[in-house]
Amino acid sequence: MRVAVIGAGNVGGTLGRRWAELGHQVAFGVRRPAEGAEAVKGGGELPAGARVATSIQAVRGADVVLLATPWGAVPDALREAGAESGALDGVVLIDATNPLAAGLRLDTGPKGESGGERVQALAPRARVVKAFNTSGFNNMARPAYDGAATMMCYAGDDAGAKATARELIAALGFDPVDAGPLSRSRELEHLAVLWIALATGPGAGAPALGREFAFRLVRR
Repeated sequence: MRVAVIGAGNVGGTLGRRWAELGHQVAFGVRRPAEGAEAVKGGGELPAGARVATSIQAVRGADVVLLATPWGAVPDALREAGAESGALDGVVLIDATNPLAAGLRLDTGPKGESGGERVQALAPRARVVKAFNTSGFNNMARPAYDGAATMMCYAGDDAGAKATARELIAALGFDPVDAGPLSRSRELEHLAVLWIALATGPGAGAPALGREFAFRLVRR
């Protein structure tokens, strides 16, 4: 696939490099490509098939766009990617963001909307799927624990877009779990808060687990 990654942080950089290593054509979209190139390289060279460009250049011709910016940067990132000019129309837009506010709270919309639903409102003709928001980038680099896949949930309203997201999730070694419609992003974002709280220390004397843990779905 042709994948555009909007954001040069840990999540976007890790996922983009891994997909490129698997043979996908990956373009990292950043505001200043010369500076962004150093960030997404992660201390090494980019894999073959990966490049750094402006956001609008990255999304041009892309089959999938991964949104992996801090929450506060989402409106500008989508604008620079051409959401208002139609550049994202019909594109599978994977939203990996979490609307985190101070105190590890979720910044919901006026009607309790999730971040995923607000991303859809900002890019109304994109096919939004919420995914890659419930775990750390270290688990995206190495999803297996004791040789078994860990869980990555996804949610969306478009069946075709969800199938594409599922394929990209499974290719990395995760166990893809369909969480239902995009409105279920609300639950996925709460799951993200739980992962972060457990990693950093949930409070009331409970110890921090650190980053090296993940959720797994066990089936009978």
